[in-house]
Amino acid sequence: MKEPLLSLKDLKVSFFNNIGEIKVIRGVSFDLEKGEVLGIVGESGSGKSVTSMSIIRLLKGTGKITNGKIIFKGKNLLDRTEKEMMKIRGNDIAMIFQDPMTSLNPVFTVGHQISDVIRRHQRLGKNEAKNKAVEMLKLVGIPSPEERYNNYPHEFSGGMRQRAIIAMALSCQPELLIADEPTTALDVTIQAQILKLLMNLKKKTDTSIILITHDLGVVANTCSRVIVMYGGLIMEEGTVDDIFYNPMHPYTKGLLQSLPKKSAEGKQRLIPIKGNPPDLSKTIEGCPFSPRCPYVMDVCKKQQPRYYMKNNRRAMCWLLDEGDKNNGE
Repeated sequence: MKEPLLSLKDLKVSFFNNIGEIKVIRGVSFDLEKGEVLGIVGESGSGKSVTSMSIIRLLKGTGKITNGKIIFKGKNLLDRTEKEMMKIRGNDIAMIFQDPMTSLNPVFTVGHQISDVIRRHQRLGKNEAKNKAVEMLKLVGIPSPEERYNNYPHEFSGGMRQRAIIAMALSCQPELLIADEPTTALDVTIQAQILKLLMNLKKKTDTSIILITHDLGVVANTCSRVIVMYGGLIMEEGTVDDIFYNPMHPYTKGLLQSLPKKSAEGKQRLIPIKGNPPDLSKTIEGCPFSPRCPYVMDVCKKQQPRYYMKNNRRAMCWLLDEGDKNNGE
C-alpha cells in the first residue's frame, strides 16, 4: 500500500499561561495523499489553524506540541532540528496565509521577496532567480510581470497581493501547500478567481493542498475530502459528497443547516447553531459539542465518544454507536 504524503498521528497541542495549560488540539489524526485536496472546516477556535501551524512547526507564543507524530514523506517532522525545518518550509511545504499584507515585507519589492525565496532554497544565481520570479508572477495571472516585479506590496491590490503570495508559495514547487483561509479578506469575485487559480496550478504541479476555511461553499467546489473540527478534535471525516449529502455528526448537520437557503417564497432562511464553542481553558468532559447538541444524551456529557467507522469515513458521536447497537450490527 502506498504511503501517504502526510500523516498526523494523535497530535496534541497546548498553550501555557499563568493560569495553566490550555489544550487546543486534543488528539488529531489524518492522512493526506499525494495530489489530494483536503478541506478542514469548523468554527473559529476549533483548532484548524493551530493544526496547520503545527505541521510546519510555527506555533506562536507559548504553543507546544505535547504528543503525536507528523510524518511527512516517511519522516517525523518533530524529530527535525529547526535548521532542517527552515529548509523544508517554503521548499517542500509552503503556506498561504489569509492576510497577504502580513506575509509580505512592505520595505522590499514583491519580486525581490519571491526571488529571495528561490535563491535560498534552490541555490540559483541572482538573474536566474529573478527570471523565475517573473515567470511565477506571470503564471498566477499578474499582468506586466516584468514591471510588477519592482513594485512594493502597497502598490498591489488585495487580490494581486494574494496572487503574489501564491506565486511565492509555489516558486519552489512544494509537494504540500497549506492554504489557511486564503480568500477571507477578498471580495466574492476575487475569491472565485483565486480558488480557480489554485486548482489550475494544482493540476499542473500535482501539489497536495490542505485548504483551511469556515466557508463550506469553498470546500464543495474545491476539495475531494473534508475534515470537520470542533473543540480541538475531528468530529467527522469523509468525501465531499459524504459530508454534504449524508452528514453523520450533529455538528456537521448544524453547519450545513446554518448555510443560507431559499424557501418557496424566495426568502433566505438561516438556522444557526445555538450556544457558543467550548472554552478550551476549562476541562472538557465527554463530547465537546454536547452543550449545543439537540440530540444530547447523558453519556455525551460524561464520556468522549469513540470514532464510528463506516465505508472509509468516520464520525465521533454516541448516537452512531447507539444506532449501531439498535441495528444489531
